Amino acid sequence: MLPVKSFSVSIFILKPEGDEIKVLLMRRTGYLAGLWCQVAGSIEPGEKAWQTAIREVMAETRIELTEIWSADILEQFYEPDKECITLVPVFVSTVPEDTKVVLNDEHDAYKWASIDEAYELFGFPGQQRALAAIKAEFIDKKPNPHLRIRIST
Repeated sequence: MLPVKSFSVSIFILKPEGDEIKVLLMRRTGYLAGLWCQVAGSIEPGEKAWQTAIREVMAETRIELTEIWSADILEQFYEPDKECITLVPVFVSTVPEDTKVVLNDEHDAYKWASIDEAYELFGFPGQQRALAAIKAEFIDKKPNPHLRIRIST
């Protein structure tokens, strides 16, 4: 039997730039070095998945989120080292155009990429599928208001 587990979260940060929406990409160091990715991180004991997303955004970029949405999708993949299927809840947030990014040591570069550029730079099909779903549900149309998560302290 192959277990199904959820160890981490993924969050796509969007920002307007003129008439276009850009997505934040960061180039990893260490594990998966050289790959472009969205913000992601491990869920800590007692933490809700959306709280993990907010914490990881702050830790990796120094961006303080004021909104967060469930993308209503999961990244899913097989992890041979853990011998399990991993499900990763995906979140979305939009930040102002003048948002500054300060990277931690997990990354050595970042860029605000067009959706098409991000799709090409992502190294995993799951990232591409998640981005396509986010484009369809959060960029091409107004998102379902029921997907907005109320940030509570």
